[in-house]
Amino acid sequence: MIFIVEQLMLFISTALSYLSSLFSPHPRKCHDLTLIIHQTNAPPNQVYEAAQLYLPTIELINSSTRTIQVSKTPRQETVKLAIDSGEQIVDTFEDINLNWLYVVQTFPTGQVTRRFELTFHKKQKDKVLTSYLRHVVTRAEAIKKEEKILKLRSVNSPSRVDLEHPATFETIAMEPDLKTKIIKDLDRFVRRREFYKKVGKAWKRGYLLYGPPGTGKSSLIAAMANHLKFDVYELELNGICSDSQLKRVLLSTKNRSILVIEDIDCTVHDMQNRKSEEPTFTLSGLLNFMDGLWSSCGDERIIVFTTNHKDRLEPALLRPGRMDVHIHMSYCTPHAFKVLASNYLGIQDLNHHGLYGEIAGLLESTEVTPAEVCEQLLKRDDDVDDDDADAALAGLVNFLKLKKLEETNNIDKPETQEGSKC
Repeated sequence: MIFIVEQLMLFISTALSYLSSLFSPHPRKCHDLTLIIHQTNAPPNQVYEAAQLYLPTIELINSSTRTIQVSKTPRQETVKLAIDSGEQIVDTFEDINLNWLYVVQTFPTGQVTRRFELTFHKKQKDKVLTSYLRHVVTRAEAIKKEEKILKLRSVNSPSRVDLEHPATFETIAMEPDLKTKIIKDLDRFVRRREFYKKVGKAWKRGYLLYGPPGTGKSSLIAAMANHLKFDVYELELNGICSDSQLKRVLLSTKNRSILVIEDIDCTVHDMQNRKSEEPTFTLSGLLNFMDGLWSSCGDERIIVFTTNHKDRLEPALLRPGRMDVHIHMSYCTPHAFKVLASNYLGIQDLNHHGLYGEIAGLLESTEVTPAEVCEQLLKRDDDVDDDDADAALAGLVNFLKLKKLEETNNIDKPETQEGSKC
């Protein structure tokens, strides 16, 4: 039903565009042809999104410009310009004159449609459809790589922001062998387009990140996105009411993206315990979403699942083809601590520090997460000096001793599982 309404709105929008052109004070000439490029979500219109990136690189402001969009995020050094609704931009390509018009329409129902209208001489149709539009898409891809613009989107809502998470594989606290394994797996995946096609598999890969809260699962996802230059989509399965809606969600994601589904164990638990009359998706629908026919709609996609309790997951979810790579996010280890000490304290050679041996021993015998260690290191004063770093390490030693003492005192008490609210 939602799909039919969307298509109807697109038809009405196109019809209104045609009528407005008939009565425009500057009507199109009879030898002109106009391409309507709608914004769509399932699947995304690659030409529309390419135009959004490409048009600001040509002359946005001309003699007929009245309004223009200006934006800037706190981390951007310069303001960004974008075409506003009703404004036109002129472009040239191999002696072809092209006119872009941006149109945003809001209907009484609250539905909003967005489109670009590209007008040119009819005799240039073949060159525009082949060479020019390919030029726009190729240039947009280059712009995205140059500016390293990554997006964080919610599949359940139209919200979209720039992904500015600073995590990289150099800064995340993780064992070096595991880090190398993940990087090699990601790099091998992105260069295997022809291999996946040859063996008849959808070009996608599934990861399961499991371990206690605070072990860096979200940071690892950000590091993966920054490494691959992939957009990130976040999906809250509790907001999905049917298998068909789950399919539409998959279609709404773009190629070269990471789809994140957090706390998958809680989601499956909630799904299985809902009352029969409550609308929800099914386990078979989720499995088909992961590796069925619908999973092949799109290329170069990564699906990342997270959980605090791997043992609670259905075996059918864990098999290769659905969750191909299982990554255990462990408590803080001595090597992981070296990375944190370098990041937070600027200590590059920790082996020769007088407190490192004691800290390493405590980490090996105490269950403490990287997040807890980071919090202790953050208590250091902002002015960096050796004495201050020493004080931070001494404070960490005291924290670890207290943590170990608490674990010893609780050893005979009933075990409570953190994050077991689902």
